[in-house]
Amino acid sequence: MTRMLVSIRNLTLRLPSGGRMLTVLDDVSLDVLAGEALAVAGPSGSGKSTLLGLVAGLDTPTSGTIVVAGAEVTRLGETALARFRRDTLGYVFQSYHLIPTLTAAENVAVPLDLAGVSGAPARARELLAGVGLADRGHHYPAQLSGGEQQRVALARAMALDPPLLLADEPTGNLDSATSQEILTLLRALPEAGRRSVVVVTHDPIAAGYGDRLVHIRDGLVESVQTLRGRHAVAAPHG
Repeated sequence: MTRMLVSIRNLTLRLPSGGRMLTVLDDVSLDVLAGEALAVAGPSGSGKSTLLGLVAGLDTPTSGTIVVAGAEVTRLGETALARFRRDTLGYVFQSYHLIPTLTAAENVAVPLDLAGVSGAPARARELLAGVGLADRGHHYPAQLSGGEQQRVALARAMALDPPLLLADEPTGNLDSATSQEILTLLRALPEAGRRSVVVVTHDPIAAGYGDRLVHIRDGLVESVQTLRGRHAVAAPHG
């Protein structure tokens, strides 16, 4: 039986806004299987990106629990959170978040260097080759197209071979053809029983690349749809 990599239970986030409390997420429960590609879709302001940030431990919920690879993220202190992110997560942002003064290869090598991995430059070149940028490692972000920058960001996110890859609107700044290329790369990353990919998107084409599709609206899980047969798991409620 395939294990759960991510277990979210009764997750609620409320924030003060204009003298009242705004409910960003409302009692969300959801599982992600190890080896699953999950898409989370919804309109702007639905809470989908907030959900991704909470899974990464970038914010603290008002209530509820998040367990990722056996670690209860909602209970981790700052030191443990930093270790958790290093060992467990890769994160891909819509706006790439590359360091402009570093080359593509140097950007990919950053997490390897921080983790003290030997042979970081060679590993960075290997990762860039894996996303089709073997000949672009010496270029700076400003010299790369948007699609190439997103490929670099993806290679960097995979540098430490994390069991969970989170991608927040990874095709939001790209044209249709380039978006398809990035989505194809993301679709190849889930690894049966081990690595999961969660993509947050408002793009219906990107949403169709998952094994399951979760629709979020107004902070609530509106529906869960199975797109491919190997992961027929409904969202838990309550």
